[in-house]
Amino acid sequence: MIIFRLIILIIAFSSVYLIAQQIVPLIAERLHRMQAKKVSQAEKQLEEMFVVVKREKLFLYYTLSPLMLAGAIFFLFNQPFFALIGGVVGFILPAFIIKHMEQRRKQKFQNQLVDGLMMISSSLKGGLSLLQAIEVLAEEMPAPISQEFGLILRENKMGLTLDDSLKRLNARMNIEELGLMITSILVARETGGDLTKVFSRLSNTIRDNRKLKENMRTLTMQGRLQGMVMSVLPFLFIWWVLSFNRHHFDIMLSTDKGRSLLIIAIVLQITGLVLIRKFSRIRI
Repeated sequence: MIIFRLIILIIAFSSVYLIAQQIVPLIAERLHRMQAKKVSQAEKQLEEMFVVVKREKLFLYYTLSPLMLAGAIFFLFNQPFFALIGGVVGFILPAFIIKHMEQRRKQKFQNQLVDGLMMISSSLKGGLSLLQAIEVLAEEMPAPISQEFGLILRENKMGLTLDDSLKRLNARMNIEELGLMITSILVARETGGDLTKVFSRLSNTIRDNRKLKENMRTLTMQGRLQGMVMSVLPFLFIWWVLSFNRHHFDIMLSTDKGRSLLIIAIVLQITGLVLIRKFSRIRI
C-alpha cells in the first residue's frame, strides 16, 4: 500500500514537473513579448518628446517597477493580495508616467502656441518667408515648441515638403488649436491667401476660444466640486461609522438582501458620478 502511494506521488510530481517545464517558458516568453511591446511603445513616445533613454534602461525600469512596488507593499502590509495589486500597479506605472509627461508637454506646447503665432506673424510682416519665420521661432522660443518646429526645419532639409511636415506635426501633437493653425496654413498656401492676416486672425481666434473655455470651466465649477464631494462622501461615511462600530455592516455582508442593496448602491453611486461628470463638461 505504501509503495502504491509512493508510485502515485512520484507520478503526480513528475506530471507537475513536466507541465511546469512546458508552461513556465511559455508564460515567460509571453511576458517578454508583452514587455518588449510596451518598451517599444515607450521608446517611441519618448523619442517624440525628444527624450533619449536607452532601450536596456527601459527594460530595466519595466522589470524592476512591479517587483519593487510589490516587495515594498508586501513589506508594509504583509499581505500577498496587496503585494499582487502593487505588482499590477508597478507594471502599468511606467506607461502612466510617460503618458503624464506627454500630457504636460502638450499642455506647455499649447500655452506657447499663441506667442509662437505672433512671432511668425511678426516675421512675415518683416518680409521673411514662412520657412524663415519658422526658423526664427525655433531659435527664439523655448522647448517644446522650438523642438517641434525645429524638427520641421530638419525634415525640410532632408527633402520633405513643408506641407507634409506640418501634417506630421499635427498627427504627433494632436491638439485642436494646432490643427486649426495647420489647416489654415495649408488652405492659405493652396489658395494664395495672405499668411500675415491668417496668423493674426488665428491668434485672436485662439485667445477668444481660450477665454470662452475658461468661462465655461468657471461656470461648471460647482458641478465638478459636487462630483468630487459625492465620490468621497461614501468612503468618509463608512470610515466614520466603522470607527464607532466595526460590526455595523456585518448584516449587509452576511445576507443576500444586504449584498443586493450594496451592489445597487454602488451602481447608483457610479451612475450618479458619471452623469454629474457628463453634465459638467461642455464641449466648445
